[in-house]
Amino acid sequence: MADEAKAKGNAAFSAGKFDDAVRFFSEAIDLAPTNHVLYSNRSAAYASLHKYSEALTDAQKTVQLKPDWSKGYSRLGAAHLGIGNYEEAVSSYKKGLEFDPNNEALKSGLADAQSAAARASAPRSNAFGNIFQGPDVWAKLTADPATRAFLQQPDFLMMMQDVQRNPNNLNKYLQDQRMMQVLGVLLNVKMKTATPEEMERDVPMSEAVPPETRKPEKEPEKRKEPEPEPDHMEISEEEKGAKERKAAAQKEKEAGNAAYKKKDFETAIQHYTKALELDDEDISFLTNRAAVYLEMGKYDECIKDCDKAVERGRELRSDFKMISRALTRKGTALVKLAKCSKDYDLAIETFQKALTEHRNPDTLKKLNEAERAKKELEQQEYFDPKLADEEREKGNEYFKQQKYPEAVKHYTEALRRNPKDPRVYSNRAACYTKLGALPEGLKDAEKCIELDPTFSKGYTRKGAVQFFMKEYDKALETYQEGLKLDPNNPELTDGVRRCIEQINKANRGDISPEELKERQAKAMQDPEIQNILSDPIMRQVLVDFQENPKDAQDHLKNPQVMNKIQKLVSAGIVQLR
Repeated sequence: MADEAKAKGNAAFSAGKFDDAVRFFSEAIDLAPTNHVLYSNRSAAYASLHKYSEALTDAQKTVQLKPDWSKGYSRLGAAHLGIGNYEEAVSSYKKGLEFDPNNEALKSGLADAQSAAARASAPRSNAFGNIFQGPDVWAKLTADPATRAFLQQPDFLMMMQDVQRNPNNLNKYLQDQRMMQVLGVLLNVKMKTATPEEMERDVPMSEAVPPETRKPEKEPEKRKEPEPEPDHMEISEEEKGAKERKAAAQKEKEAGNAAYKKKDFETAIQHYTKALELDDEDISFLTNRAAVYLEMGKYDECIKDCDKAVERGRELRSDFKMISRALTRKGTALVKLAKCSKDYDLAIETFQKALTEHRNPDTLKKLNEAERAKKELEQQEYFDPKLADEEREKGNEYFKQQKYPEAVKHYTEALRRNPKDPRVYSNRAACYTKLGALPEGLKDAEKCIELDPTFSKGYTRKGAVQFFMKEYDKALETYQEGLKLDPNNPELTDGVRRCIEQINKANRGDISPEELKERQAKAMQDPEIQNILSDPIMRQVLVDFQENPKDAQDHLKNPQVMNKIQKLVSAGIVQLR
């Protein structure tokens, strides 16, 4: 059962449902409190929710249970980094690398922690520099229509990265209209920017300001004749040629981008190839050409360019985000190929490598999709209704022998072989009920009804679970719903009788104080009961019952009010005398 809860937690985490993942991992921990992997997984889920204190507690427990496991230190480092304990994060990642020196996740985490520690200790003199250091900077820029398009421009990204590394460099870029727009978004104020017409004429910011608001300009000083520079300061022909080639390469890239937007892919490839010939130190030419090959369906060529970009990027010590982009693009091509080869493992591994370079939301989404596609494929290949029926029959035999854990095992295997059989969910719900695992039994009964709303057995199972949970009003509703489909069903009829009997006992006050207290405590956790008690109208009704019995009788004429009162009576919250 711990493994089953863990599997549910992993699935929820992969789907980005981190709250659900925490809940499932917590259930698994309750069942297996010494399993270090469960604490590690829950730590990752808490970190994804930015609950770093909880993530730290779980990471510390992981390391305590398994001191020689490198991943535990990775979790510990991530939690410290999230809280802002940069030195502790560095120490944790280094400790993990002692056990696994080649672990890429630990190396990447260590680099991030060291960078954060350096930024924290470095003096900052720019008043606006710290607004670029927040975790939600990129999210804000992506969300705002005015700055979203900038994120596709490599020179803008380099400018932002430079300011993030050294906030004092912000002053270098204040003449750039895009940086002014970014400041407006991050400070949540409206900045004066040039109009499209002014931008086309390349008008400086000073000219874009209305004349009446301009400050008087100083009289220009007399220009001095430039003095001749020493010979050793002159640019060599070789350096001059290199600059010209780089400029020419950028023009080829821009031409390639324009052709790509027009879906003129052959022309785009020619321009990107020419850019590479002129300048082999910019891997964006390779990743852009790979994107074209991806659009054309030439996946092998795309993968080759991505591999070259990663290799060359590491030689040049390129920005880790550029390397991550190349790996993500390669993973996308591998997913396309996997639809024919039915092998998603290499694509998943590539996306995971990309995330160790840079945790990009788009890459994470693609990883989740690839893992989901792999799981669906495995389910399709595992699907076998005949074997599912055989497993169900084995489960039935064990159920008759009252060997309920063994029966659950075979019913579970039957559902893996055929997850759309409502009978198996019904049978497993009966097993869970016998074992006292009522929440699991309720889930299976509800799944049974979802798959086949006309299958009366599903209502029998659900009603029985609710009855044992002492939710008599809900059980009564379930049994009555089933009787609409099968009016002569003896199990459903008997269920209705037993529920009414228990509800009448509560109405008469014929239950022990212990049972009443138990019902009330359980009822107070029910969202429906909480809503009734928080309803101002119902609160006034309850006051009238105590203080104005005559006026209270009028409330009983309202069917909705009467229904809510009956629910409170069934729950033991209210007793009628």
